[in-house]
Amino acid sequence: MTLSNPVFGSSSQSEAWGTKPGSPVGFRDNANMSADQLQHMYQQPAATGADMGRMTIGDTINKTIFCLALVVIGAAAGWIMPALMLPGALVGFVLGLVNVFKKRPSPVLILLYSAAQGLFLGGLSQFLDSRPGLQGIAIQAVLATFCVAGVTLALYRSGKYRMTPKLNKIFMVGMIGLVVFSLVNMVLMMTGVIDGMFGMRGGVLGLVIGVVAVLLATYALVSDFTMIEELSNQGAPAIMAWRGAFGLTMTLIWLYTEILRILAILRGDD
Repeated sequence: MTLSNPVFGSSSQSEAWGTKPGSPVGFRDNANMSADQLQHMYQQPAATGADMGRMTIGDTINKTIFCLALVVIGAAAGWIMPALMLPGALVGFVLGLVNVFKKRPSPVLILLYSAAQGLFLGGLSQFLDSRPGLQGIAIQAVLATFCVAGVTLALYRSGKYRMTPKLNKIFMVGMIGLVVFSLVNMVLMMTGVIDGMFGMRGGVLGLVIGVVAVLLATYALVSDFTMIEELSNQGAPAIMAWRGAFGLTMTLIWLYTEILRILAILRGDD
C-alpha cells in the first residue's frame, strides 16, 4: 500500500533505513561451534524484534508515550507561562518540518518537537480556559481527543476503518483544501479584513470545517497505525520506531487543537 502519510513516505526504502536489502541481522558464524554450544543456542527463547534490532509495535508505543509525556510537561510550563506559546509554536513548526523531511529519524529532534508543541498547547489552552464561559475546556478537549483516538484505534483493529486508494485521494484533496483555507483565513485576519478569534473558522462555517478536520485527523491516525504495523512486519530498523512515535504525536496534537476549537465555538466564543 502506498505510504500516504508524509511522515513515513520518505522512509519506506531500505536505503533510508541504513540497511541493505536482504542483509541478515544478528548473523553468527556457527560453523566452528561444538554440539553442546549449538544445543544450548537452540534451547534459548526465540529472538524478538527488539533483540534483533528491529522496530516493534510495543517499542513504538513506548516511544509515543515518552513523546506525549514531554508534550504534557511542556503544556504545564506553557500553562504557567503563556508567553511561551508563540516561541513554542514557531519552534514546533520548524522542527515538525525538519522531522517530516528527514530521512533518518532523530530522537533528539522529535523529543524537542514534542516539548515545543507542549509549550504551544499549554499557552493556547490556558488562554481559552481563562475566558468567560470556557472554564474547563482544556480537560474536555483532552478527554475528547483520547476518546476519538481510542475509537479510531478500535475501528482499525476491527478492520472497519482502513486505508484505501479512494480514501487516500479524498484525504489528500481534503488536506490541501484545509491548508489553503487556513492560510487564506490567517492572511485575512492579519490584515484586518475579518475579525474574531478564529476568523472564518468561527461560527457555523467553523464548526463544519472543524468536523472535516477531525475526520481528516482520524484518517491520519489510521495511516499512522497502518504504517507502523507494516514497517514492523517488514523488519524495519529499531530507529524507525521514533518515526512512528513522531507521526502519532503530531496527529494527536492536531486532533486536540481541532477539538479545542470546536468546543470553543460551541460554548459561544467564535
